[in-house]
Amino acid sequence: MKHRLGCTASIAIAAFCATAGSANAGLLVSSALSCDDQSLSKPFTPWLDFAHYTPVAGGDFESSAAGWSLSGGASVANGNEPFQVSGPGDASSLAIPSGGSATSPTICVGIEHPTVRFFAKRNSGGLLGLSTLRVDVLFDNELGHTSSLPIGVVTGSSNWLPTLPMTVVANLLALLPGEHTPVAFRFTPMLGGHWSIDDVQVDPYMRK
Repeated sequence: MKHRLGCTASIAIAAFCATAGSANAGLLVSSALSCDDQSLSKPFTPWLDFAHYTPVAGGDFESSAAGWSLSGGASVANGNEPFQVSGPGDASSLAIPSGGSATSPTICVGIEHPTVRFFAKRNSGGLLGLSTLRVDVLFDNELGHTSSLPIGVVTGSSNWLPTLPMTVVANLLALLPGEHTPVAFRFTPMLGGHWSIDDVQVDPYMRK
């Protein structure tokens, strides 16, 4: 099996559960698309991950990162992850330089949406060659304010590789199967590195 980029999730689950509840209409809730009829595929089968995934809107970066919020010089660039999981004609990815960040459009998650996974490549090592890519989940809390939690850290590789699955703990806000919470994902290089990401996918395992 091919090597995968490592990730770690350091989340205070107990504290998060203590604040879980039905979110009021916040920024993510008001911008959320329908939670129904998400398309499914198995893009990570070559890495022995046979779960079904649904793509985050614009997460293949073939439409100029439509719906994504980019800052600090993050931009669509030439060069796709080489496995072409979203299609043989794909030719773009998202470059995120040091000091930049990228935030996805909203996507609905619930009990049946436990993880997010994508492809990543470190283009430069940053401080002492130790740059990592931090991933946060953004969600509207019970007061309708947008909050965030870190869900994973991708360690460096100069080659395109799939990350390990990262747990989307914001799905704990939806306490019953079939209920959903809009979330977004933010990607931020740490320690001065320059990163690229591609084909961002969420795993809705209970909808197989």
